[in-house]
Amino acid sequence: MASQLSEAPDGEKIVRRKLSDQVLQRLREMIRTGELKPGDAMPSERALMERFGVGRPAVREALQSLHNSGLITISHGERSRVNAITAGSVLDRSDEIARLLLDSVPSNLEHLKQARRMFELGIVRLAAEKATDEDVAELRDLVARQRALLGTDAVPFIQTDMAFHARIAEIVGNPIIAAVSAAMLRWLFEYHTALLHWSGKEDVTLAEHERIVDLIAAHDTEGAVAMMRDHLDRSLDLYAPSDGPTQAGR
Repeated sequence: MASQLSEAPDGEKIVRRKLSDQVLQRLREMIRTGELKPGDAMPSERALMERFGVGRPAVREALQSLHNSGLITISHGERSRVNAITAGSVLDRSDEIARLLLDSVPSNLEHLKQARRMFELGIVRLAAEKATDEDVAELRDLVARQRALLGTDAVPFIQTDMAFHARIAEIVGNPIIAAVSAAMLRWLFEYHTALLHWSGKEDVTLAEHERIVDLIAAHDTEGAVAMMRDHLDRSLDLYAPSDGPTQAGR
């Protein structure tokens, strides 16, 4: 009697992969191992075709995938080049997805506000421990610049507000923390109207910013955390969904 074989589990099945996927994997490995470094020109299509023994369509599709993921930049008339990968560059590419997430599921705005609150309270504690005189001077300059924008268009006022909070995150000295903080600020400020700034509370915002800087300058960690908590509890309640950044000046 002929032996019968049971159907192989999915993990044992042989799946035929596209040539372009295999080229993509090889190119990613070249970048990961440092064979191709940030700023390096990518090998020509012909060189890649010869190296991997594939046709031009597979190479072009793999290069386009690398470009779409931000690993390389393709410029017409020039050789493609390997990009430097940072926490910021990775998160920058998620902005459109974040916008869809926030617009399609309104409850995610509340989740983002909660996440930002927790994140910023941890950030300001570390900033109050580590801030130098130069850090404090730059924060005071940002508050002064924001005060000078009172009564002007909303957008530069809000952008300076973002810069203030982002600068506090930079004091921590952790590029991932700084990048995540900047991304959260973009998602809140760019895609949702901060009514706080144009609801008659601009002076309150500035006074709170000044007090936060004073506490950071004094290295008062508990005071800085308490002040930031009060600031965020008041301001985050005033974020509301919008159709985009153009509503900010209404």
